[in-house]
Parts: sequence; C-alpha cells; structure tokens
Amino acid sequence: MNGLECASQSLRLTHLACFPQPAPPARVIEIHSMSDPIPPSPTPPSLAHLEATLQRDIEHIRQKVRSMGALAEDALQTCLQALLEKSRQKAYAVILRDQRIDELEKEIDQLCLEFLVRQQPVAGHLRFAYATIKINAELERIGDYAESIARQVLKVASLETLPATDRFVEIANLSIPMLHAALEAFVRQDADLARRTMVIEERVDGLRSELNRLLLGAEREGAIPLDALTPLLTVARRYERVSDQAKNICEETLYMCTGEYMKHRGTGEPLRVLFVDEHHGCRSLLAEGIGRSLGLPQLQFMSAGLEPQPADPAVLRLLAAKGLQLAQAEPRNVNDVPELARVQVIVALDRASRRVFPPPPTKTVALDWAVQDPSAVKGSAAEIEAAYEQTFQNIRMQVTDLAKALLGE
Repeated sequence: MNGLECASQSLRLTHLACFPQPAPPARVIEIHSMSDPIPPSPTPPSLAHLEATLQRDIEHIRQKVRSMGALAEDALQTCLQALLEKSRQKAYAVILRDQRIDELEKEIDQLCLEFLVRQQPVAGHLRFAYATIKINAELERIGDYAESIARQVLKVASLETLPATDRFVEIANLSIPMLHAALEAFVRQDADLARRTMVIEERVDGLRSELNRLLLGAEREGAIPLDALTPLLTVARRYERVSDQAKNICEETLYMCTGEYMKHRGTGEPLRVLFVDEHHGCRSLLAEGIGRSLGLPQLQFMSAGLEPQPADPAVLRLLAAKGLQLAQAEPRNVNDVPELARVQVIVALDRASRRVFPPPPTKTVALDWAVQDPSAVKGSAAEIEAAYEQTFQNIRMQVTDLAKALLGE
C-alpha cells in the first residue's frame, strides 16, 4: 500500500471514530388480529371486459379474411378482363399482386394462433378459429388459381379469336359471386346463406364440362391451334376449382355455425361408375347391365356414348338371355349424363371415348379398357355369337373386379 492509500484509509477510520453511524431501522412485522380487515387483492378483469376483448379479436380476424377475399375476387375478375381483352399488362398485374395474398395468409394464420393462445376459446369460438384457419388456406389456394389463370392468358394473348367467350364470362360470373357469397356467409355467420351458396357449384361443374366440349371441338375444327387448347382448358378448370373452394368455405362456415362437419358426414349416395363407348349400342350397354346385375346399392352403374345410336339388337337379346336389365335402352349422349362432373369413375371401352376423361387435376378415376366390339365381327352366326359371348365374359370379369376394388374387398 503506497503513501496516498495509507493516508486515505487513516482519514476514513478517524471519521468513523468521531461520527458514529446510526443503526439501521428495526424491521417492523405487522400482526393482524382476526377482527382486522384483510387488504383487498387486485381486482380481476370483469367478464364484460373479457368478452369485449374476445369479440374485438374475432372481428379483427374477420376483417382480415374479408380483405383477403376481396383481393382474390379482384384478381379473378382481372383475369377474366385480361383473357377477353388479351391484355398481358393485366395478366402481369395479377401475377405480381399474388404476393399480397400470400402475405395476408401468413398474417391471418398468426392472428389465429395468437387468438388460440390468448383467449383459449371453447365451443363456438374454438370452431371459429378452426374454420378460419381452413378458410385462410382455401383463399390462398384461390389466389394461386388466379395467378395460374393469368399465366395461361399470357400463352393465348396472341390468338386472333377466342372461342366460347360467352361461356368463359358465364363460368367466371358464377364462380366469383359464389366466392363472395361464401365469404359473406362466414363473416355474418349465416348458415342459410352457406347452404344456398353451395348448390351453385354443380352449375359451375356442368358449365366447365360444356366449355371443355366446345374447346375440344374448336381445336378439331382448326379454330384454335393445339398449343392453345391446354391453356384454355386450364382457365376453365381453374374457375371451376374456385367454385370447389367456395363450397369448402361454405362447409367450414356450417361447421362453425352448427358444429356439423359436412365433409365427414355420410351422404348415403352411391359411388357412380360411367361406361362410355362411341355409339352406346354395344359394349357400354353390356357393362351397365353386368354392373346392375351385381345388386350393389353402394354402386350406381351408368352408360353413354359419344355419338349415340340405337342399341344393337344382338346385345339386347344377349342381355335378356342372361337375365340382365338396363336402366334405359334409349341412346344417351355422354353430355346428357346427370352431374357428369360428379361421376367418380369413368371407363372408356374404346380409344375414341378417352376424350371424355377430365384433364388433371381431377378426382375422377379414368380407366381405359379398350374392349373388342363384337358388332364389328364378320363370319358365321356361330362365330358372331361366340364373339358376343367372349366380349360379355371379358367385361363381366373386369366389372366384377372393379366393383370389389371399389368396395374395398
């Protein structure tokens, strides 16, 4: 220790000796008797305050969903204008704005997670959070559909004439308002509006099938080049998928409002199988008759043709000899099949009939059997009869195996 430090230490000791420090205050312990009042605890938030906070969070999420839906609707409407006007500028605008929809999807997802943690909802409020998360994903997918349509428009913007413009306008003017109504049903918690909106989807499915037929015909007639066919079919498909997603939004809304989950509810409807050949006069009739003879209420077998003609008399005699019956023996065009878009399995019995297969992506299972047409066989009566019997046995084997597979056996 140097001299300066020694002097400082000596000075401190002298100060303490001359001016003693006061003792620290004694610790006071309060003892309350049983009669003394207990100090009140902090007041918890009132139920009214908690409910107001809950409703504020719900309303905030609803408005975000409504904003996201408005962006999706505007993108779909702009896509239609770009298609009709052959406007690359509008198509590019849709592609660039899709990022905003993606950002809102992430924001709503985060809001829902925070809502679950902060509010710990139960019953209807919990269903609201679950439905919102699902609807948020549906809207993001619709935004992707709009971007896809815009990219297809860029591929056909150089076409001199666009076929079936009135049908494109019609399918867009069905699917976009359907989406708007579905979102209104969610925001207003209107189960009746959701139910009324869901039925529009079937009309959109039928219109999309008609559009496919018109576009395929335009390509065959040379009205549009082959490389324009797929983009135009994709545009029709994307608008049809918008209606599918709108229906899903309605189903989630019904779950939120009623607690009934439509997607997991057994409808009791049979699985539909459609057999198609060129003229609906021979093989498709045999396949339908064989399917119906299995007596399986879970499966509904139907038949139709591309260019239907009166039934082959030999087929009718064979079916009668086998004790098989048809729902109807009159010729039926494939486009006259009720709710064709809802057929789960389509079987083409000749190469030409493969064109009725819906383009991907699709939930319909397409099968190509390419069975020999016995009506085209030439020879003796015995040889022709043997050809019909061989075709009958071939189809029966395949129909039986298909039915077992569909029933999970």
